[in-house]
Amino acid sequence: MKMIRAIVRPEKVEEIVNSLEKEGFNALTKINVFGRGKQKGIQIGQTRYDELPKVLLMLVVDDVDCENVISTIQKNARTGGFGDGKIFVTEVEKAYTIRTGKEGV
Repeated sequence: MKMIRAIVRPEKVEEIVNSLEKEGFNALTKINVFGRGKQKGIQIGQTRYDELPKVLLMLVVDDVDCENVISTIQKNARTGGFGDGKIFVTEVEKAYTIRTGKEGV
């Protein structure tokens, strides 16, 4: 299993989530976050914004589905500009459903 964490622009979240749902990936967690990338924020006129609003999407998927989820997120999150976000993928050793105690995704 893999955990996919995608930090994306807030205005792209609905498009990303709808596309993931169409691909059969319904279970995810959304968290509103603030952060900055390599550009250290943005400057508009004389105002500097050090941290920008983003959304963190978290999904745990089977290994065989990982590349499909990544490409779906990339395709729907990309604007071509700075600040489109990042995707992080890590290994998940185990997962349990609290209600049933069942192991697995």
